[in-house]
Amino acid sequence: MILSLEKGPIRPPSEAKSLLIRVVRNCPWNRCAYCHTYRGSRFELRSLDEIEGDILTARRIADRIDTLRNHPGSDGRITQALVDTLCAEGEYAPDSIRSVAAWLYQGGASVFLQDADAMAMKSSQLVELLSCIRETFPEVRRITSYCRSRTAASKTPEELKSLRDAGLSRIHIGLESGSDEVLAFMKKGVTAEEQVRGGRNIREAGISLCVYVMPGLGGKRWTGEHARETAAVINRINPDHIRLRSLHVVPGSDLHAMVERGLFEPLGDEATVAEIGRMIAELDGISSTLVSDHVLNLLEEVEGRFPEDRDRLLQIVARFFALSAEERLVFRVGRRKGIYRRLDDLSDKGTFLLLKNIVDQYAAMDPEQLERDLSEVMNSFI
Repeated sequence: MILSLEKGPIRPPSEAKSLLIRVVRNCPWNRCAYCHTYRGSRFELRSLDEIEGDILTARRIADRIDTLRNHPGSDGRITQALVDTLCAEGEYAPDSIRSVAAWLYQGGASVFLQDADAMAMKSSQLVELLSCIRETFPEVRRITSYCRSRTAASKTPEELKSLRDAGLSRIHIGLESGSDEVLAFMKKGVTAEEQVRGGRNIREAGISLCVYVMPGLGGKRWTGEHARETAAVINRINPDHIRLRSLHVVPGSDLHAMVERGLFEPLGDEATVAEIGRMIAELDGISSTLVSDHVLNLLEEVEGRFPEDRDRLLQIVARFFALSAEERLVFRVGRRKGIYRRLDDLSDKGTFLLLKNIVDQYAAMDPEQLERDLSEVMNSFI
């Protein structure tokens, strides 16, 4: 029988260098209006035997890779030829070999527990699982997981401390909004107060906390409240990291159907940037790091540490709005095409004129087609 590692569909961008270990399948809630990742899938807790079997398989693959790269005549590198050799042996699934090889190539230092809420497993079982990872891979320095706020709120600080002591380094939580109205409309299944309690439990346990905020989630109706109340929740939690994930309404999601029925009016790129500025202005009394590490965010450079960088971040937002309407549109096109990453990139005159020509061509034919095409590009990002 060919041995393989079971892998879920997503992980945080910041866990790109982590070994993925699937603890649960899919999402225990699976009702958020903006998300379609797990629709039609049933939530399941994997057994400890299954998970530990995957961990041991990963160890065997890693050991075999080390044997091949340290073989006399080899130069110690992990190469495509080495991967091809191991795949040809037929003992392990090629996808699993490639996953472990890529992990080792990038340092082999971190593990991420999938899927949407690995913390839904009983804490005693998670302690056993974390211990297994650390014993099997003593070189691992960081183990992380997604978690729902409600799950974190249901666990005592003592439970979470036991997970920290067993090796859990960081928890990622999709906060999305601090507005109860927005949370209810989006069927998030949690209240702002539960978000705060869950976040504080994690912080009290000494586990690093990364929260994800979704600018634009309030649409035109709740944009002010969304910015203000989200900042208020973050101020009460003081997470280690705040990561921006600007809303893009995905075809096939419940939210997309709401848009088509006129129940939700999304913000455009510029209004979303303005909302981010309002939220930043409200963040106070925290020592968090703001990160804009997703391609859906128009301004990637809105990154810094609070409180010292708040004014600088607000200046970046102000600088965007100080551009002419034409310059802002050219920047949007360049960003969505993967050409621009910072406002300073507009200073390249050759690239600017090339992108301006594209904008002018759309203006001559059908200006609305540009927005439709940009939306299609953003669909591909999700």
